[in-house]
Amino acid sequence: MFPIVFLKQKSFYVAFYLVSGDETRSWTQILIRCVRLDFGKNAVRVESVLPSHFHLTVPFLFFHSESTLKPSVFLSLHQKHLWVNQDRAESAEGASEVQNGHTNPGNGCLCIGQPLQNRDQMRANVINEIMSTERHYIKHLKDICEGYLRQCRKRIDMFNDDQLKVIFGNIEDIYRFQMGFVRDLEKQYNIDEPHLSEIGPCFLEHQDGFWIYSEYCNNHLDACMELSKLMKDGRYQHFFEACRLLQQMIDIAIDGFLLTPVQKICKYPLQLAELLKYTGQDHSDYRYVAAALAVMRNVTQQINERKRRLENIDKIAQWQASVLDWEGDDILDRSSELIYTGEMSWIYQPYGRSQQRVFFLFDHQLVLCKKDLIRRDILYYKGRIDMDRYTVRDAIDGRDDDFNVSVKNAFKLHNRDSEEIHVFLAKKPEEKIRWLRAFHEERRMVQEDEKIGFEISEYQKRQAAMTVRKVAKQKGVSQSRCVSPADPSSHGPFMLSDDTPQSDLVEFHVSKSGQSPFWQNFNKLTSLKNGKK
Repeated sequence: MFPIVFLKQKSFYVAFYLVSGDETRSWTQILIRCVRLDFGKNAVRVESVLPSHFHLTVPFLFFHSESTLKPSVFLSLHQKHLWVNQDRAESAEGASEVQNGHTNPGNGCLCIGQPLQNRDQMRANVINEIMSTERHYIKHLKDICEGYLRQCRKRIDMFNDDQLKVIFGNIEDIYRFQMGFVRDLEKQYNIDEPHLSEIGPCFLEHQDGFWIYSEYCNNHLDACMELSKLMKDGRYQHFFEACRLLQQMIDIAIDGFLLTPVQKICKYPLQLAELLKYTGQDHSDYRYVAAALAVMRNVTQQINERKRRLENIDKIAQWQASVLDWEGDDILDRSSELIYTGEMSWIYQPYGRSQQRVFFLFDHQLVLCKKDLIRRDILYYKGRIDMDRYTVRDAIDGRDDDFNVSVKNAFKLHNRDSEEIHVFLAKKPEEKIRWLRAFHEERRMVQEDEKIGFEISEYQKRQAAMTVRKVAKQKGVSQSRCVSPADPSSHGPFMLSDDTPQSDLVEFHVSKSGQSPFWQNFNKLTSLKNGKK
């Protein structure tokens, strides 16, 4: 046992731990190491005590007596771990105490490092917790589907199909998916030695299935709003309470049960991060758990991104209502995101003259508008281009063979079904690059949406239309203001961190700084006045 001496120096302690010559050969070449220990009130927090190869992974505290300069505790090196010798520690008010420690049966000391034999137990605890929460979660899903949804379908006098779709979303799809997922987890679960369980591959095999949570999370706010309206009627309060009692469910309101899937998908990265922490790199499950953690973080990130997009659909509907002479389908019939906007010159037929237009690139379509000659913040609808039918190609500066005109900072849109070509000329090279990036982002977004089946429901479209009508009544119809475009590559999706509190996971908050400058300025639009094209 080799003592560490603590000396008080103003606002911190300096600790010296002595290493014998024998230990030098096997532990470290450093004979004396100085460690700074910050303290507050009656506790000292160890910031760094051991060399890196000791693998100190848990926080711990030393309590000390401020009235003395005598050593507060004695430490010793034992089997590659750091131990607190409680027998030699002072028994005064400031006696040594360690948090998150455990007793070493060999010498009665508390271990404040992480013994190798204990890591298996910690991993087993995490595995057991995952299995337990999955089983309870399946029970909750079953109660929702059988206790609530099945009973609601029997009461056609109280609920129609649209209401049930809004309230319960795709909860039955989630239930079926989770049943298969849990079955595979059970197959990989080692009951006798849980730390040997290999559950990482289960997450990887089912990774595509987790995308069904996106639809449910996107719909959850609408479900809460619909339930809130129904609960104003006492009949529905009594009905849902009767369903709960009949199913023998725990004493939680229906909105609490419906929140469970949202919380669950957000909790997976936290559980996998904890599992990875206690999985050694030599464990057969290590690389699978690491990959599963990356997959589930991406799932939650994309769910948050799509939630953010749905929060913007009201603004898209308001923008469309402010554009004069709108023709054809609504933007929300096909699109849910404004990706980029800006002014360019446009040539759409051979030997035709270029026209100055304002372009709004959404997923699936490019909308063309013209500024009013006098009121430059007023826009007129001039058409749209279906991006699903076109390919974007760069154009070299100089004489263009297709249009027989000189072009600079240009790119083209080629119709894959015909010979139709559109030429666009940006003002600066960097602006052209931004547009090319934006078109690339548009295709990537469309492909990801198709992969997970993301779409705006008819209910959400109706809600957006109602919002537009309310705004029109309160403020009058406004006109679109043209603003400086933003680089789409600078706006990354909002991502949940692993340490986000559960109370915050439900709301999917996005700060205003994450919004496009177009939407930030949209509320400042001027009132409608008669203008001419």
